[in-house]
Amino acid sequence: MTPAPLAGPDEPVGLLRPRIQQALDAFLDQQRDLLGAASPQTLPLVDAAAAFLSGGKRLRPTFAYWGWRAAGGDPADDALVTIGAALELFQASALVHDDLIDASDTRRGLPSVHRRFATLHRDSGWQGDADGFGAAAAILLGDMLLAWSAEVFDRAGVDGDRLRAARAVFDRMRTEVGGGQYLDMLEQVSGGALPGGQADRARTVIRYKSARYSVEHPLVIGGALAEAPEPLLASYRRFGAALGEAFQLRDDVLGVFGDSAQTGKPTGDDLREGKRTLLIAYALERASAEQAALVDARLGDPALDLDGVTALRDVLVGTGALARVEALVDDLVADARGALDAADVTDDGRKALSQLIELTTARTH
Repeated sequence: MTPAPLAGPDEPVGLLRPRIQQALDAFLDQQRDLLGAASPQTLPLVDAAAAFLSGGKRLRPTFAYWGWRAAGGDPADDALVTIGAALELFQASALVHDDLIDASDTRRGLPSVHRRFATLHRDSGWQGDADGFGAAAAILLGDMLLAWSAEVFDRAGVDGDRLRAARAVFDRMRTEVGGGQYLDMLEQVSGGALPGGQADRARTVIRYKSARYSVEHPLVIGGALAEAPEPLLASYRRFGAALGEAFQLRDDVLGVFGDSAQTGKPTGDDLREGKRTLLIAYALERASAEQAALVDARLGDPALDLDGVTALRDVLVGTGALARVEALVDDLVADARGALDAADVTDDGRKALSQLIELTTARTH
């Protein structure tokens, strides 16, 4: 009997999501045995990793799978489950560190990792600074997740040449995310005063911190594993670059205007964190002196209340920043569709990737 595909064009995630969860659970069980043998006191690290990895849309594994399948890869090949688990481990690493850098209290509706360990410190009555302990534990867990992502990636049952080609993309992706995160930090501490246009810098941060590793690199990893020819990989890069940026811009909009029940983070958290998104850059390009002063005074205020969030939202709408970002998302989606139309992919791959455009950029606010 031929194994069933891991996902179908009518439901691009399909059986892939539970299969990846099974792979993650099995890997974490191994790490629990390994660390538990050293000391049971290490097990809260694994428990935190398991909780963090128990949810999410699994978009990066889905794009890797469809990069593989649209290039003619076997729909039932378990290698893409392993690759997907590696991508999720890296995603978790990036988010654990990102939450610490941004001092975020929650992630997906649950306490962020550094808050989780700070609470463990307080509840245990331990000595010293609880928040400092939480931060140190988050750094350690983020580093472990990063190391685990490479370990799992290399376990994929794929021949050497194909695995090396895909691993080169994976390694580049991990480096770029680190650079993008640093650029994001610079934007916040500089108040947008770095050389070059603020909007151009905001888009550079988007591309390297999120967009390329959300869509483009996973697609190319899947294509490389399927030995896709260079013209198809070029189409994947164009499709992924456009859709990845549109996806992040949609996330930025939801970070300001979205429902916290959907985003899993408090309303306006991006504003409290002082994120210099393209929304902010566009607003400042056309802001009045009064509006610019408001942004300067309120953006990055950790105590920003709902009235402050509303006032900043009004600036984003009143300056046309929201409308400009929405128009850019539409343009990027059109570019992604053009790349897909021109790509030599399988019929089911074309259908699934088209549906993934809708899934990643839908207006849900």
